[in-house]
Amino acid sequence: MRSFVRRAGRLTPSQARALATLWPRFGVDPPAAALDLDALFGRAAPRTLEIGFGNGDNLAALAARHPERDYFGIEVHDPGVGHLLMRVERENLQNIRIARHDAVEVIATWLPPGSIDEALILFPDPWHKKRHHKRRLVQPLFLDQLARVMPRGARLHLATDWAPYAEQMLEACEASADFENATADCGYSPRPDTRPVTKFERRGLKLGHEVFDLVYRRK
Repeated sequence: MRSFVRRAGRLTPSQARALATLWPRFGVDPPAAALDLDALFGRAAPRTLEIGFGNGDNLAALAARHPERDYFGIEVHDPGVGHLLMRVERENLQNIRIARHDAVEVIATWLPPGSIDEALILFPDPWHKKRHHKRRLVQPLFLDQLARVMPRGARLHLATDWAPYAEQMLEACEASADFENATADCGYSPRPDTRPVTKFERRGLKLGHEVFDLVYRRK
């Protein structure tokens, strides 16, 4: 059951050029075995995974702000990947790698155990209709898989502007044996200063939605 639908978004000529010329350098194709992230990035460093990075502005901002960290982004929509690659080139961001693949499969088979120090899931598709709730990414089984690639103390940050999904996220994370709430009252977190405002957040706020952040630590 996939948590996304591939949409045939229109690629601009600049995005198409970026995909054609920069993917061999910054893109990651399905590997035959688990990735060696030190070899992929050319160094050993703390690593952040962003699942569903949209147009990549959040990932690019973080990579520029923290050159000492490596950033692995997952997104299935070509225009967003092309947009991010354009920023990578323009800002000379050497600490980003991109997978254009299903995040569940990347986590289950591409990433080695304990390789991700921070995971970001910001404004994932809420699948509004009740019959589609089973497609939501943040589910107990997914959290089990994510925990495998995160060492003790690693940080999990989720955000949504859809209240029913926020409640489901909170319930799933609180029930997990692998994660503990990093917020004092074990509820939602104040918006961390580390999270740049995303396009989806601005859209939600414009519609009058409340934004919910959740921050957890790997036990």
